[in-house]
Amino acid sequence: MSLSATDVLARPEEASGTRPRPARRRRLPDLRRWISPLALLALWQLASSTGVLSPDKLSSPWTVLQAGIETARSGELAAAIAVSIVRVGLGLAFGAGVALVLGVVAGLSRWGGVLIDPPVQMLRTLPFLGLIPLFILWFGIGEEPKIVLVALGVAFPLYLNIHSGIRGVDDHLVEATTALGYTRWERLVHVVLPSAVPQTLVGLRQALGVAWLALIVGETVNADAGLGYLINNAREFLRTDVIVVGLIVYAVLGLVTDALVRLIERRALRWRGN
Repeated sequence: MSLSATDVLARPEEASGTRPRPARRRRLPDLRRWISPLALLALWQLASSTGVLSPDKLSSPWTVLQAGIETARSGELAAAIAVSIVRVGLGLAFGAGVALVLGVVAGLSRWGGVLIDPPVQMLRTLPFLGLIPLFILWFGIGEEPKIVLVALGVAFPLYLNIHSGIRGVDDHLVEATTALGYTRWERLVHVVLPSAVPQTLVGLRQALGVAWLALIVGETVNADAGLGYLINNAREFLRTDVIVVGLIVYAVLGLVTDALVRLIERRALRWRGN
């Protein structure tokens, strides 16, 4: 049997020996993952309604929801969120800048690694949350100790991942650029730094998680604004509902920032094909 020209034109994939790629199906969210959170929420409400869980210890979900609406309507919650976001943003910018410079220098230069990496590793083992009294003595009780605390928490995980990403570049790629006559600068821009981007973005996600943790501690000590101040002030009046609202907002902000980094990761790493 012979093939007609119409058959060949109608099925070019079959003629060339290749098969058409199946269309990608968009994954739907797995609703089963909501079963356990909703069950815990219902159990929490049931324990509060039956008196098993005292409101002095922990308010019911309904009371927490009402407190959230109340603080949102008064503008208190929005003002606290704005202050906390500014603190995290400034601390992240400062800490990420320091981590980027140190990580690149230590990763690219043998002497840079010898001189920079040991003191960074020693400082990394210090309980940086325990440095708050020292920061207060150095910077006072204003915004500086809170921002420095966030910056310190951001710098270490980001530095480690940048350093590891640069040192983990495939040697075959470096040899190929040498054979192709790349200059040192071209090798850095086109091979080394792009290869370190995935590890750097992982470090950024870790750094943002630590940033919110550091901010919680920093804002509960000598603060007059922010989510930490809102929580600390609610503690003085035994308002567990407002405390839970503040903690939920911290968690939501952490999830939002992590989602933003994952979005950047998907767009920046499209060349990986996954």
